[in-house]
Amino acid sequence: MSTLEVADMPILAGALAPAGGEQKRRRRAAGQPFPGLTERMFAEPIVAGRGLFAPYLLVSDPAGVRRVLVENAANYPKSPLDLRFFTALFGGGLLGTDGEVWRRHRRVMAPAFDPRSVAAYGPAIAASAREFLTRWEALPDGAPIDMAQEMKALTLQVIARTVFSTDSAEIIDLIGGTLSRGLDAAAEANILDLFPIIGEWRMRARERRLAANSVGLDEAVAALVKAREANLAAAPADLLTRLVAAKDDEARPGEGNGGLTPKEIRDEIITIFMAGHETTAGTLSWTWYVLSQRPVEAARLGAELDAVLAGRPPTAEDLPNLPYTRRVVEEAMRLFPAAPGLSTRRAKAPDEVCGHKVAKGTAVTVMPWVIHRHRRLWDDPERFDPDRFSPERAAGRPRFAYLPFGAGPRVCIGQVLALNESILILAALAQRYSPRLAPGAQVVPHANVTLQFKNGLKMILDRRS
Repeated sequence: MSTLEVADMPILAGALAPAGGEQKRRRRAAGQPFPGLTERMFAEPIVAGRGLFAPYLLVSDPAGVRRVLVENAANYPKSPLDLRFFTALFGGGLLGTDGEVWRRHRRVMAPAFDPRSVAAYGPAIAASAREFLTRWEALPDGAPIDMAQEMKALTLQVIARTVFSTDSAEIIDLIGGTLSRGLDAAAEANILDLFPIIGEWRMRARERRLAANSVGLDEAVAALVKAREANLAAAPADLLTRLVAAKDDEARPGEGNGGLTPKEIRDEIITIFMAGHETTAGTLSWTWYVLSQRPVEAARLGAELDAVLAGRPPTAEDLPNLPYTRRVVEEAMRLFPAAPGLSTRRAKAPDEVCGHKVAKGTAVTVMPWVIHRHRRLWDDPERFDPDRFSPERAAGRPRFAYLPFGAGPRVCIGQVLALNESILILAALAQRYSPRLAPGAQVVPHANVTLQFKNGLKMILDRRS
């Protein structure tokens, strides 16, 4: 593509302000999902400073990320406030626990996300995508839609099938409503939560509200778990069955099989709903947005789908034959990571990260949003270029320059499932449709646990010729 053609391309949402000017100049607030980001954060490997209550360190150097999240991860646990917040939102699942409880849950759940289990979820994903097409086919060509809501509806159906083997509208509505209200409560978090007295009052009020919000879903999940336990031999091979039957091979004498309790199963299911629904919906929505702004890459995607699928629905067996489709999703996750900021860590003891002294109590942050757009790590970081992820160009790239699913011991347990789901759904829908951004649509990234659209994603649904 020529320089002139690149210059004529629309600027993508979230793009950095042009380089230059005062080094510490703040970026345009309208384009960034986080307030307070400065030019130097996208140019320097480590940025240190003093926050309201403690020193902070923003780590973007891949070697520093490795130090914090892998080599010395035990020194950098999630902050107590983050843990309490996630526990209120998800219960005692993987996102809301730490230490030995987290390690036991991770061991017990790992088999439910191994390659054989992930492959078993493929038919449910493909079937959901096929059925969702009938929803779009019932609309006239050029129908206006909110793509963010459309993808949430689709991924919610997928998660209901893979977790519960159900298409029940009642369960799907219950899950969706509970998660939506939970995220609304999460959006109320602000700097006041950091102050000792008012912060504690706000957190307790939020915990009560979230507990009340979850009552209906808690009861429904408890009933499903009880029914599954009563007839496990005849149960479908879905995620709920795998969690009910799971055991901990490292359980000590007197602990039984070390499996999850009904309450723990509920908490993990709530966590999986968020991780497997909200994040995947976001990835797909941002992918649709970028493709609508980059017709050359969209045409190349369509050509691959036509050549490989020839109009038939995709299956999990097609995944190895869709390399460009995979790259499109991977590049969309680079520019718009579903988890744009990882939980803040608090240094338990003094340490050193890439030559920087880290005092005990320092707030250490790793932000995929910043790392994925960092000028030292990526050539032309604002450009949408799926071929960055071709084998030739990806060779030699630092492992921790790309963190769409986090890294280290707490890396997303369902990352393979999430990537496969995104590719299958995109392949199923993009071979039939080429959505375009609605005239006047304002696309603004907004961070609220996951990367969302502040104003929704208004698009026009056009059929491919």
